[in-house]
Amino acid sequence: ILMRINEIYSSLQGEGLLAGTPSVFIRITGCNLRCHWCDTPFTSWEPTGKQMTIPEVLRVVEKHEQRHVVVTGGEPLLFNETVDLCNQLRHQSYHVTIETAGTVIPQSFGNEIHSDLMSISPKLSSSSPDTNTSLSWSKRHQASRRQDDILRSLIASGPWQMKFVIETREDLDEADAWIQDLQLQHRHGVIFMMPQGISKDHLSRTCAWLSNACKQRGYRLANRHHIEWFGNTRGT
Repeated sequence: ILMRINEIYSSLQGEGLLAGTPSVFIRITGCNLRCHWCDTPFTSWEPTGKQMTIPEVLRVVEKHEQRHVVVTGGEPLLFNETVDLCNQLRHQSYHVTIETAGTVIPQSFGNEIHSDLMSISPKLSSSSPDTNTSLSWSKRHQASRRQDDILRSLIASGPWQMKFVIETREDLDEADAWIQDLQLQHRHGVIFMMPQGISKDHLSRTCAWLSNACKQRGYRLANRHHIEWFGNTRGT
């Protein structure tokens, strides 16, 4: 079984419930979306990586000597191999977070728990690429980005957090409506609003109003701490 791995590295988790936790990140290449603000184009727009077996991945992870592992992408749930990888990691007592856009589930997913935390980042309509993008990615993105049945399945699979990427008040209103549609307030999990941006200044400007909006609406604010700590650089 081979997986196309872009990078495996140690860093601090920068987002969500486990922010600040030393972790090993396994970044899988391949994505079914093309967000216009994508911060990992090397796994989507211009995918790169090398083929590795699951035992090879596990050996690299072991060398980092961390107990928290984040399986990310791209979109890791495009691949059945991701399920096998996560199951083997958990069998070896790693804490596993899967980071996903919540638009697809592998056929091998089933009803088992494959992660200790399902970290879901649904894509709002503002994430769509330009309409003149090649290969009809704008239409493909819009057709795929919201899959409520899949979101419900992922939420039912175990502990979860949901992070909506917010840049404008229109984004926040859309996230609000989506949360109402899914009735997420009545489910066990944590909902975050996370500012869009790849620079400290950009994040600061958005957080200036988003923090107050979260306080008013009862959401948690999830800053992108890794941008503050390391900048927008690979391997962080």
